[in-house]
Formats: sequence, C-alpha cells, structure tokens
Amino acid sequence: MNLTFRKMVPEDASAVEIVEKACFSMPWSRQAFWEEASNDKTYYLLALDDTKVIGYVGVWILFDEAQITNVAVLPEYRNQKIGYRMMEKIIQISLQKGATAMTLEVRPSNDSALHLYEKLGFKSVGRRRNYYEDGEDAEIMWITDLAKCTNAEVI
Repeated sequence: MNLTFRKMVPEDASAVEIVEKACFSMPWSRQAFWEEASNDKTYYLLALDDTKVIGYVGVWILFDEAQITNVAVLPEYRNQKIGYRMMEKIIQISLQKGATAMTLEVRPSNDSALHLYEKLGFKSVGRRRNYYEDGEDAEIMWITDLAKCTNAEVI
C-alpha cells in the first residue's frame, strides 16, 4: 500500500461518497460532501492508496473548537492504523487553524472507534440520548487541550 494524505476538494465528493456508503447505514450524500469541501469552516482529510480514496476524516473548526464530523475507512483497509494516522493529522491541522479543543460523538457500540479515540486522548463526558436515526445513544468525547496531544505529527 502506498498511503498518502491530502485535503479533500469538491471534485472528490464522488470518491468520498463510495467510502461513506461502504461504512455507514445512513450515508451522507455526494452533494453533502461537495458542500462540506466548499465550506471554509471545514477541513476534510483524505487517505489514499495511490490515487484511490480509502478513508477520510472531517472537522468543523469554529473559533477555538474543532468538531469531528465523520471518520471512515473502507472495510478492506481497516486494522492498518489508517484511522489513527488520519486522526493524528486532523488534530495537527486543527491546532494549526487555531483550535484548542476537539469533540466528537461516537456510537457506544463501536468498540474499535472508542478505543482509537481514547488512545488519542479523548475522554467521555456524557451521552446524547437517541442521537442516531436507529435510536442508539452517542458517547460525547472531548480533548480539552489539543496542544497536549504530543502524538500528532505535522503533515
């Protein structure tokens, strides 16, 4: 595998939609990703194997807070630390853009994602009841001091 990372542009929406549909039962549309890539308050980082989009992570950065919107890796590329590396890079990008804290919501049933976020320094601070369309709660997680995330490397 030849793993590289780059910022998503609107023209990547179709490739990102393929990853989204492979990973989620209620996927975002291609139009939603095109709009996100066009928004100056968002940053979507793509993971590529050569030229193939195999994963992505999105963040909204408003003032000094960053909120992760989506994290996805194609099933056949999982368990290769791609998600971890994308998160390291999006933390560094968020710091460079002025964020001092980061938050996300995750399904409590998603053990691998919970483990990944805890390894990066996220702490659970509560739950949003019936957050997902299927009625599952969301675990709310925060890193309140991004500058202390020493694992993040500059891209």
